[in-house]
Amino acid sequence: MTTDSPTPDTGPELLPIATTARTRAALRTLIRPDRGLALTGIGILVAATAVGLLVQPLLGRIVDIVADGRPAGDLTLPVVLLVAVAVVQGLTTTLGLTRIARLGETVLARLRERFVERALNLPADRLERAGAGDLTARVTGDVARVAEAVRSALPEMARSVLAIVLTLGALALLDVRFLLAALLAVPVQLLTARWYVRRALTLYADQRVANGAQQQQLLETIGGAVTVRGHRLEEQHTERSAGRSRKAVDLTMRSVNLVLGFYGRLHIAEYIGLAAVLIAGFWLVRDGAVSIGTATAAALYFHSLFGPVNAALVLLDDAQSAAAGLARLVGVTDLAEQPEPAAGEPAAGKAEAGKAAPASVPRQRIASSEAAVTVRAVSHAYGPGRPVLHEVSLTLEPGEHVALVGTSGAGKSTLARIVAGVQQPTSGSVTAPAGTGSAAAGVGEHPVVLVTQEVHVFTGTLAEDLRLARPDASDADLRTALATVHALEWAEALPEGLATVVGEGGHRLDPARAQQLALARLVLADPALAVLDEATAEAGSAGARVLERSAEAALAGRTALVVAHRLTQAVAADRVVVLEAGRVVESGPHDELRDADGPYAALWHAWSGSRTTAPHP
Repeated sequence: MTTDSPTPDTGPELLPIATTARTRAALRTLIRPDRGLALTGIGILVAATAVGLLVQPLLGRIVDIVADGRPAGDLTLPVVLLVAVAVVQGLTTTLGLTRIARLGETVLARLRERFVERALNLPADRLERAGAGDLTARVTGDVARVAEAVRSALPEMARSVLAIVLTLGALALLDVRFLLAALLAVPVQLLTARWYVRRALTLYADQRVANGAQQQQLLETIGGAVTVRGHRLEEQHTERSAGRSRKAVDLTMRSVNLVLGFYGRLHIAEYIGLAAVLIAGFWLVRDGAVSIGTATAAALYFHSLFGPVNAALVLLDDAQSAAAGLARLVGVTDLAEQPEPAAGEPAAGKAEAGKAAPASVPRQRIASSEAAVTVRAVSHAYGPGRPVLHEVSLTLEPGEHVALVGTSGAGKSTLARIVAGVQQPTSGSVTAPAGTGSAAAGVGEHPVVLVTQEVHVFTGTLAEDLRLARPDASDADLRTALATVHALEWAEALPEGLATVVGEGGHRLDPARAQQLALARLVLADPALAVLDEATAEAGSAGARVLERSAEAALAGRTALVVAHRLTQAVAADRVVVLEAGRVVESGPHDELRDADGPYAALWHAWSGSRTTAPHP
């Protein structure tokens, strides 16, 4: 179960945060595969702590020997035993903490993998409503905070709790009255912990939300700097950024004050407990109930509790902070988790030639002799009162190339993403291909590939970037794919050919070459259905024809849905579908629609009359 994140100001609809119960359940699920490692580590730490508890009685024994005036030789055995205790405790503690640390790293790796997998499968419209800042804050800050807790807080917490429990047991063995005296500090410690926890969880959760909103605002302001300046919105965006920064700073200062108050209350508990044990020791020694050495051991036992008690309570700070971060991570995994496809359903479509898409759109395998894709009464809205598509029905025959045209805001990209399987429709269904086009012999895990104008060049060699679409591809396969999209010449002309590092920090590719790289990944993925959403738009007029030739070659022999940026793509298509205000208003071959007196004819005449500027259709 998750709860919606509070939306600061009028900002984006942030991703949900899991409830405490759901977070605990998710944590148990993550640990379950390594229960044996957990039990072994805890068992070794119990042994190490028990051995360490022999130090105080041995020191008490030394005090009794000195107090009774015994020969110095009587000190040899206790001293040797102290050395042995130190060695054994050190070795066992190291071994136990190593196993606990391994458990923590394993669980952390499992959490990261699950989060990344689910984050990649987030519905596109949900991610757009939340904004990139919220997800980025969770990927960076929240994962880092959980990792820090796992690496430092988890081993120390386990060790501290064991030391507290066993030390209190040792006090009872010396004399139960020492234990009762020590327990006078517990009410203050419990009240301190309760006071802190009640305030910390909400405060840290609010702090995470504020940091995410601040990061999102900065991304929007910096990313849209040109637009902000063009509309003279610098002052408004600066004030908005400053307001969210002030909120984040205010929450940070509140957390600092909370921690300072927490420490102050803990010191009071220490003084109360130590004074009570010393007073109890004085009365017991005076009455002859215990020796001076035993009273000394009791005082040392309680003093040794300062470290683990304070550590355990102080670690509540890390635990609460990590719990807030974990709840945000689990909230994303729960949001992206989709029902398993029914028997016989194919895997979901792929985005950008190898990026997984959610299996949330109803899909059904069909024989290659039937229609490649059938869209039935698909409607979609980006929120109440914001409809984009209205009961769109569309059929793509095997091997058919369909161009989707219309004015800006007609719903072309939304329909393309729904057909590709990367976005859920509000209602309706899409029947996806099981094996058509060039992949008729078996499409494997790539039934659908979506290529958009916003392609990403991943950091690494050019060959590694291409193999994202097909990891087992040989160098010959890579060159064939590049040659297919007319990119082999420039690829081999790079400083190190296919071994050239591209992406951030590497050789920078211009928009046209980056788009050809995406089309080459499409060829390697060899899908039954290819969806191109204005995939040639980023090249500009100079490279438009080159990219159109590359796209035509990549789509050869396979079913394709193309959101046309230029009407030359519509001319080359088998069929043109015209969208207007989210509805299909025309469908047919280019020549037929051009000669008719309809919306497409109007688009064609407007475009052909100003081909030098090539406006968006």
